[in-house]
Amino acid sequence: MGQIDPASYRFSVAPMMDYTDRHFRVLMRQISRRSLLYTEMVVARALHHARLEPGSSQPDGRLERLLGFDPVEKPLALQVGGDDPALLAEAAQLAADWGYDEINLNVGCPSEKVQKGRFGACLMADPAQVARCVAAMAAASPLPVTVKHRIGIDERDSYAELLGFVDSLAAAGAQRFAVHARKAWLAGLDPKQNRTIPPLRPELVHQLKRDRADLTIELNGGLTSLESCLEQLQLVDGAMVGRAAYGHPLQWAGVDRQVFADDSQPEATASSVVRGLIPHAERWRQRGKRLWPIARHLVHLVEGVEGARRWRQGLTRAAGCRDADPSVLEAAALALEERGY
Repeated sequence: MGQIDPASYRFSVAPMMDYTDRHFRVLMRQISRRSLLYTEMVVARALHHARLEPGSSQPDGRLERLLGFDPVEKPLALQVGGDDPALLAEAAQLAADWGYDEINLNVGCPSEKVQKGRFGACLMADPAQVARCVAAMAAASPLPVTVKHRIGIDERDSYAELLGFVDSLAAAGAQRFAVHARKAWLAGLDPKQNRTIPPLRPELVHQLKRDRADLTIELNGGLTSLESCLEQLQLVDGAMVGRAAYGHPLQWAGVDRQVFADDSQPEATASSVVRGLIPHAERWRQRGKRLWPIARHLVHLVEGVEGARRWRQGLTRAAGCRDADPSVLEAAALALEERGY
């Protein structure tokens, strides 16, 4: 069993390639102290090769680039992709060694590139292999092993198949199921289309929770507001939000208070988020890194208020300079405070 009860995570921000990097996670942590955050998907085979490289775990080494994070990001889950039990077991062990709180197996991504590597959503066609992967991960690490998956793939989208899939993984040791309430078409639709064209069927996830009340079931897909999450939390154990969190981060400023009944911190404002990023930016720049990878995530922070576009343009211009330093964030925060944001 893992050290932290997976059922305690009532709200999470979904793993998203090119979005949920270490910098965005620090940004989200300014907004919610309690939510579970996820890494981008990391391929288990890439971790294996990185582990074998001399100096890979040192700053700027390959393994550090794949697994490194700022402690402020915790609680934090590492999401991995793969279909080889031995490699996934190694990844689970690494996740524990590096201080993650959970390891999550991606069985939901439908991209053609991921399918060629034989992981992601296509693995739903082979529940027995996924179960072997989960069992190997659970045996190799004390961390909770969780799975993010679809309700089905292609024509294999019956409730009976979904139930059988979940049962096999639960028996293998999976401790939480983050279920994207859309099936995936493995051919004919790209990943973006697979997030919108297959119809949402949250009722199947609700039924899954009713039929397997002892399992921890989290709903993903179509949740675009805190109100919609609170409604779903009456029916399932957790709510997972993806692009709505990235595109409108301040919309989730009430999560800790409304989902976790935690009012120990004042609700985040745009300026407090920017100021909260400054210590992280200082450490990042001390490593000789550019400011832009951090600042790029701020373009959606200020919206719907007077001067928002001008603020974004100024930040982008200043942070895009090669020698930009955290004083850019200081100036950006001050500009927001002057407007009361």
